[in-house]
Parts: sequence; C-alpha cells; structure tokens
Amino acid sequence: MILELIDGKKISAEIKDELKAEVEELKKQGKEACLAVVLVGDDPASAVYVKNKKKACEYIGVKSLSYELPASTSETELLELIDRLNKDDSVNGILVQLPLPSQIDENKVIRAIAPEKDVDGFHPQNVGALLIGEKGYVSCTPAGVIQLLKRSGVSIEGKECVVIGRSNIVGKPMGVLLLRENGTVTIAHSRTKDLKDICKRADILVAAVGKPKMITEEYIKEGAVVIDVGIHRMDNGKLCGDVDFDRVKDHVSKITPVPGGVGPMTIAMLMNNVVEAVR
Repeated sequence: MILELIDGKKISAEIKDELKAEVEELKKQGKEACLAVVLVGDDPASAVYVKNKKKACEYIGVKSLSYELPASTSETELLELIDRLNKDDSVNGILVQLPLPSQIDENKVIRAIAPEKDVDGFHPQNVGALLIGEKGYVSCTPAGVIQLLKRSGVSIEGKECVVIGRSNIVGKPMGVLLLRENGTVTIAHSRTKDLKDICKRADILVAAVGKPKMITEEYIKEGAVVIDVGIHRMDNGKLCGDVDFDRVKDHVSKITPVPGGVGPMTIAMLMNNVVEAVR
C-alpha cells in the first residue's frame, strides 16, 4: 500500500488563494470584509493562533481589528465590547479566542456574539442550523476536515466513518457534517465499549480525543483514511497528534500529518466564514 500524506498546508493555501480572488471581486462591488479578533489574557498558544489569523486576513485582503485585553478583564467589559462590535456595521465577523480567563463564562460570551457575525460557528443558533441542514456558519475545524477529504479525492458517501471525540467544537459537528455527505457515522468517546473494534470498522477515522498518540495500529482498518485533529507538545518539544503516526502509517491509505494537516485548515475555513459573511 502506498501511503499518501494529506497535505493541509497545500490545501489551505489553495483555499486562501481562491478566497483572495473572491475578496478582490467583492471589493470591486464596494463590499469590504472585516474581522474583529478579541484576545483576553496572555495564553501563549492563543497568541500564536491570533497572530496566524491576522496573517491570513492580511493575505486574502480582509481587514482585521485586534482587541488585546488584559487577563484581569471582567465579563461585563468583554460583553460590552462584543455588544459594540455587534452593532458596528463595518464588522462582518467577531472572533473571541478561547480559552478565556476563569472569571468569564465562555457560554455567555459565545451566546453574546450575533449569530450572523459568529464566524467560529459556536453560537447555539448556528449549531442548530447545522443540525437541521439550514444555512449558518460551521465550526472551522470540522469544516476543514471535510475539505481535506474532498480535495484529496476521498469519497465520503456510503463509507463507515468513526469520529473519536464528542466536543461541541469538533466531535459533534464533525459527525453531522460527515452525515450530510452521506457517510454512515459512529461517534465514539472515552466511555465507548470495545473502542478498538468500533474504530477498526472505519473507512474514515477522525481522531479528536485529546490524548497524545492514543490511536495505534490496533484501532485501524487496513487501508483506512485517518484524520488526526489532535495537537500536543511532547517533552522533547516536538508536536504530535492523537494518532501514533509511526505505528499507524503502514496500515493506512491516507493520513494527515501533525503538524501540517488539520491545523492550517482551521484558519482557512475561518477565512471562508468571514468571506461568507460578506457574500
């Protein structure tokens, strides 16, 4: 079996180039895209994400506004800022970088963002729209996984798809999106009995379990397509995913590397949602 790496960097670059051309067209029609990014506190990983999001905005020609607030910011102050951005007609998208400091209720913040500006796709209204197949923003990581599969020539229709993980941000919407593409979907998690046997049925396995290198060859059907959503920094400073790449690679037909797989796609799909807000 010849292993094929699914190159998230390459595919995300293609998507960003398509969006760049579209943004130029929209500008000719007098329509300008603008994303407001809010960062509270100084979490280093969050700061890196925010920097990458700004770079992506710059590349495709989207205006970005940056609000970097101290870790001591109160919930009321943050909600007031969101309210101002909701009312600002020049802002198409609002993104509040998670996690937030402990004094702020994340759920309240997610619900405070106007659904039509919720480019992260986390607002209950957008999640509900996804579930019943109506228009709305789809959370960026699962949307990115679908693009990775489609643009790598993987047909989802009729396939056994197993998602390991049931978070609101990845696992649950991932299951719904695979179902929308006519996959047969099982959502498994840490409490699932016979997890290895269930995963071994999967033609397409999406690992979003949050445990480094948990998925070994014992979980893999020969020739499966494996998408690794996890990202962890090991003691030696190297990054790894939820999948033990070295143990799995000889058993799969296609797999995403970590880094360079799903990660770049999340930002590409965020940009897609920002442009969607202008469309």
